[in-house]
Amino acid sequence: MRATPVTPGRLARFWLPLQATWLMMAVEGPFLAAIIARLADPKHNLAAHGVAFAFAIIVEAPVIMMMSASTALVDARPGYRALRRFAHALNAAITAVMILLLVTGAMGWILTDLVQLMPRVAALTERALWILLPWPAAIGYRRFYQGILIRAGLTRRVAWGTGLRLAGMGLGAIAAATAGLPGALVGAVGLSVGVCVEAIASRVMAIGAVRELPDTPPGDRPPADLSWSGLTRFYWPLALTSTISLAVHPLVTFFMGHGRAPLESLAVLPVLNALVFIFRTPALSFQEVAIAKLADGPQNRRPVLRFAGLLAAAATTLLAVVAWTPASRLWFEGLSGLSPDLAAFALGPARIMTLMPALSVLLSLERALLVHGRRTGPVTTASALEVLGIALVLALGVLGLDAVGVTAAAVAFMVGRVAANLHLLRPARAVDASVAPRT
Repeated sequence: MRATPVTPGRLARFWLPLQATWLMMAVEGPFLAAIIARLADPKHNLAAHGVAFAFAIIVEAPVIMMMSASTALVDARPGYRALRRFAHALNAAITAVMILLLVTGAMGWILTDLVQLMPRVAALTERALWILLPWPAAIGYRRFYQGILIRAGLTRRVAWGTGLRLAGMGLGAIAAATAGLPGALVGAVGLSVGVCVEAIASRVMAIGAVRELPDTPPGDRPPADLSWSGLTRFYWPLALTSTISLAVHPLVTFFMGHGRAPLESLAVLPVLNALVFIFRTPALSFQEVAIAKLADGPQNRRPVLRFAGLLAAAATTLLAVVAWTPASRLWFEGLSGLSPDLAAFALGPARIMTLMPALSVLLSLERALLVHGRRTGPVTTASALEVLGIALVLALGVLGLDAVGVTAAAVAFMVGRVAANLHLLRPARAVDASVAPRT
């Protein structure tokens, strides 16, 4: 009997908890920054918190795609056991890297000589990184089990885990502030406590889903190669993808510092990024939804594609409403606190990036198709092309045309994302053709 395709309503109910998860995670930064800003010496501590968090994210990069991997591969007990061993080994490796950087003094050299932080900020950053030591492995651990929850259709539990993370983060930060710790350490305590709470909660909530895994993979697809070499070939491109993508942030900061109106550009970029990120979250939450539903059978191909189109249209329309109507003043001046001059400065770049949510949904769909088809190599190449496109456009705009830094950055982000989408179009279509139901 032919399986019934998933309905738009069921897809929406499946997706909404993951969307809520991303929106809740977007609250973390502003919440901790608000606490640190109200403690002693906020300037140095906010700077140290930002640098420490950036380094923790870089170390974490290889495990970011573990959720996609477990959503795609954990369809039976053999996949669970093999990928769990692989995830534990990867978590141990990135934790060892972080420990080595701290105990050998390499991190101190990076912060003081390479990044050239002032001594007080460098010292606070290094102490914060010791507190953030559990962060990368806890991220990898919880993303592994969150993928299992998504594959089992238990997306609400993922959202509950993130809610517990925010509660743990808040309680940890408040306790650290009450104990009189410097603001940078308060932020680190909050982050570490929160993510450890979420990791434990994800494991507990996944007990039933793990117990119900079948002994053999269901369906007609050939079994995945679960050997160490097979898992490495599958996951290595995904790890490189997230690592390469993180190179964008220091790259953009460097070029904006050398462009026209550097101070204004650096001031409005975080506000612009926060605005666009809100409307990119549907794409970020959609990727695992698409992987899970495609794995349920070819009958879900058309509903998944249709749902992607609806998400792309809705997210881009909502961003356009903010960027092209008087609602822009509410965001830039009212909520973000920019002066009228800076708000006007940010308006042009925001309008340039209106189509970014739609492009991001398309990219997530293409990635989901390739992960489902176990063709992860093109995903890495696309990310490299995106970063290269951003760098070339920034170099041309800032160094060649003397463009305003944030405007050049907005154009560069769009060009890079288009390049990534175009590169994935052919391999994604090939996998889509294999997914399409036979008539």
